[in-house]
Amino acid sequence: PPKKKDIRDYNDADMARLLEQWEKDDDIEEGDLPEHKRPPAPIDFSKIDPGKPESILKLTKKGKTLMMFVTVSGNPTEKETEEITSLWQGSLFNANYDVQRFIVGSNRAIFMLRDGGYAWEIKDFLINQERCADVTLEGQVYPGKGADGNDKVKNKTKPEKAKKKKDVEKKSNDVKEDNRATNQREEL
Repeated sequence: PPKKKDIRDYNDADMARLLEQWEKDDDIEEGDLPEHKRPPAPIDFSKIDPGKPESILKLTKKGKTLMMFVTVSGNPTEKETEEITSLWQGSLFNANYDVQRFIVGSNRAIFMLRDGGYAWEIKDFLINQERCADVTLEGQVYPGKGADGNDKVKNKTKPEKAKKKKDVEKKSNDVKEDNRATNQREEL
């Protein structure tokens, strides 16, 4: 049995042990647990439409935090991006969607959702906005109303980084020539 200590003689380790003992006996409600410790919500497979893979994602993301990237069209300043995305966030708030917004560039923002089950409804709202260039959700890029004409490919994925060796070598040679201060070659 542990020796009885005076409370004034407790160090940090003793206090941590005492806190663990208190929490062990406490009944913490499921909603108060951190997200990674909560049991996953049961999935009702009768609601899954085999023709729509998004329906599976909706059900699996329900109750989990999710982030989506939004790009503002045109060439906005960071302040303009702040104002435009603030209007979108306000509209979503008025529609009872819990969304937090973080500006990550001059034309880009992250929308963080507490419940990922609503992500596709929010995505549909955002891509119908005039100044929305695209929305990236779960690795998929959805073009918005404000996208350029050449970017109107529905549901494209992120561009692949792997290229052929010949193209890489050709580009590296071009870069070497283009990095010179003058156009004339100097031979030594």
